[in-house]
Amino acid sequence: MGIPGTSNQNNGQQWLGITEPISLAGPTEEDVTKTHELEKYLQGVGLYESQQEAVGREEVLGRLDQIVKIWVKTISRAKGFNEQLVHEANAKIFTFGSYRLGVHGPGADIDTLCVGPRHATREEDFFGELQKMLSEMDEVTELHPVPDAHVPVMKFKFNGVSVDLLYARLALWVIPEDLDVSQESILQNVDEQTVLSLNGCRVTDQVLRLVPNIQSFRTTLRFMRFWAKRRGVYSNVAGFLGGINLALLVGRICQLYPNALPNMLVSRFFRVYTQWRWPNPVMLCAIEEGSLGLSVWDPRRNPKDRYHLMPIITPAYPCMNSTYNVTTSTLRIMSEEFKRGSEICEAMEASKDDWDTLFEPYPFFEAYKNYLQIDITAENPDDLRQWKGWVESRLRQLTLKIERYTYGMLQCHPYPGEFSDKSRSFHHCYFMGLQRKQGVPVNEGEQFDIRLTVDEFKHSVNAYTLWKPGMDIHVSHVKRRNIPNFIFPGGVRPSYSSKVTGENKHSSRSRVSGQSQAEKSQGGKTAAVGADDERKRKRLEDSNSRVSKSFVSSSPPNKEGHEDVTPISATSSCSMKLDDSEVNSMGVHKSEIPCLKAVDIVPSGDSKTSGSVMENQQVTAPDASNNKEEERLAIEQIMSGPYDAHQALTEEPEELEEDSRYKNQVKDNGGSVKTNNSDSSNSNVPVVEELVIPKEAVCSTHSFSNGGLEELEPAELTAPLLCRIPAPVPQRKPLIRLNFTSLGKAVDKSS
Repeated sequence: MGIPGTSNQNNGQQWLGITEPISLAGPTEEDVTKTHELEKYLQGVGLYESQQEAVGREEVLGRLDQIVKIWVKTISRAKGFNEQLVHEANAKIFTFGSYRLGVHGPGADIDTLCVGPRHATREEDFFGELQKMLSEMDEVTELHPVPDAHVPVMKFKFNGVSVDLLYARLALWVIPEDLDVSQESILQNVDEQTVLSLNGCRVTDQVLRLVPNIQSFRTTLRFMRFWAKRRGVYSNVAGFLGGINLALLVGRICQLYPNALPNMLVSRFFRVYTQWRWPNPVMLCAIEEGSLGLSVWDPRRNPKDRYHLMPIITPAYPCMNSTYNVTTSTLRIMSEEFKRGSEICEAMEASKDDWDTLFEPYPFFEAYKNYLQIDITAENPDDLRQWKGWVESRLRQLTLKIERYTYGMLQCHPYPGEFSDKSRSFHHCYFMGLQRKQGVPVNEGEQFDIRLTVDEFKHSVNAYTLWKPGMDIHVSHVKRRNIPNFIFPGGVRPSYSSKVTGENKHSSRSRVSGQSQAEKSQGGKTAAVGADDERKRKRLEDSNSRVSKSFVSSSPPNKEGHEDVTPISATSSCSMKLDDSEVNSMGVHKSEIPCLKAVDIVPSGDSKTSGSVMENQQVTAPDASNNKEEERLAIEQIMSGPYDAHQALTEEPEELEEDSRYKNQVKDNGGSVKTNNSDSSNSNVPVVEELVIPKEAVCSTHSFSNGGLEELEPAELTAPLLCRIPAPVPQRKPLIRLNFTSLGKAVDKSS
């Protein structure tokens, strides 16, 4: 059959992918020079491991392979097999992920898969005997089995090297040493967990088969992974891009420019995905139906697939969407980052910018004036590890619910990572930036009410089947100026040289013009920018020439660093009047009021792989691919296909409908469900221009004190025995109201 995804051109030449390449041109002398500079930059920032570390990893993998072979013979003998069958019994270790792709860096973990025979079970043998063997070895530390995960995994360190070990139980009595996991027949008569466990290896191997130049692919992917981490869009669980997502995106660019060097591939990555019309899928090869009846991604037949906003399809059967976690808000953020990258690359081509600008960390904690802070605690490290994994898997639901119940008018920006307050035991916290959707007319007096949304989120989290006493979650509203110090390097809050964020003028220019490309793809209309906004934008760009560096080393992408958008004020339910200076400031208040304080929300503006990729490259003259208009038309053409008519649905997906049973409900001590009617008057609050954030109901007797931290519901005083019971929402609970007042009115008022 040949390699899937290989097609023939009319002139008899072959290409990889589902369409013709955009350009077959080779590198110019400038490309060769700039690619040398790029490789030197990546080495300078420490993205390549040392030879000693590379050898250490290989030794760990060899030792691990020996251990699983001993393990399978041990359990075969224990199950009564004769000596011949015990001698033939075998298990094998495969790698996948960044290590298999050849883009791992120093200290990265190794994703591994143990393939065993049909008589070696997952529950009793893998998480039983093998776990016991590992726990008794001096080389193994921090052993943490997760048998109840969606893809069961055993995590540990072997001689200091982090290892994630999955298990695939095949329908074979003997595992051959030359086993090829890419064959479709390997999926016959196996359970779903085995299919999922095999998927990583099968996808990784297929990606390497479908790219025209593996060394160029690896260098480009290493570059894009570093960029995504610096710009805060590297986290699959948070709804951004994970390692496999980036590998597929980069692989498609390599197919479209098969003879290009990484310098050009990076530039075209941003150019192509800036123009990409999501939810058109990115695919390295055609989707194959297969012969085993497994479900594959197809929005024409599968209703669930129609909700996917940014489908990036895996190339191995069964083909599936690898970015199902993406939400409207995270797609908007990534689209803006693609546009920013494209503009900087164009400036670099004109020698007006450099790599440092592209890799400037995203100043997340300068980007917004209001944040949600989600704190979680547990009683011991093991409970915290379990609780953390569960809460992280549910955080996406909070973003989805806020988007749905405010009709996309309130935008969330989740921070792709967690922080820990070292002064507290067994604690993690997460942050989400909040802002009103830009480019939308403001109607004074209307409001968002997300109290029920937060209630639903807490109910879904507290429904954790493995919940234990001490597992608590606390959701709070915190202003930018009151962000806790422990999130900053060294626990010291930095001083800012400018009131605007550290974004450069490229991002500022791209973010003033209303809705993002992600919103356009959903059919939204671009809001016109008025003359006043244009003047303010120019003033902002002048001020942004003095770029301030980010103060969080891995801070996520700041989407909006300017202040030319209508300010939003928020007050508590107590009587309170905002000073005019508060309306127009970046959050510096003249006075602190004993009750819930005023809140201004101003949406901000905007090793074996270390060889050179230029070996045996032939320098050529530039061709028509440099014509942007021709390139734009070519990109449009490659998006035409069987899924071109697919439009992502904006209605509530099934995963949210499943949580709807928690709406306005609480559990009693016996586990039954009671309807909470105490706040029923708020259940039909219209989705309008004022944001009402609830005060937190925390099932804990622990006191959370944090200066400017404002709880989203009053903490209920409950006995420890009843700690797990979410309290009904009090009818007279205080609110934080975010009044959307137009900038024009605020200016008139101050004058």
